[in-house]
Amino acid sequence: MDRRDSPSKRGYGRRWQAARATFLKKHPICVKCPKHRPRSATVVDHIVPHKGDQKLFWDQTNWQPLCATCHSAIKQAEERNGYVMGCDANGIPLDPNHHWNH
Repeated sequence: MDRRDSPSKRGYGRRWQAARATFLKKHPICVKCPKHRPRSATVVDHIVPHKGDQKLFWDQTNWQPLCATCHSAIKQAEERNGYVMGCDANGIPLDPNHHWNH
């Protein structure tokens, strides 16, 4: 069985930790929690998985603040469904492989 590289080898080293802290300071509330029950964001999520693409990894327009519960639920749904769920403000699917994006 293959083991995943360490977080620092995948790009989540000191530079990421600093960028993450700054982002969460500016965006402290989970964007997926109900508005009447907001929770503190503890995770910076890549909306479209970067899969090693450094440009996408560091693109802050591809980041969203999430609580740990929402992050786990979103990632489980993506793995179960095989695609990124959701759409942008214009209604365009976030998943670059969605047939509407071709």
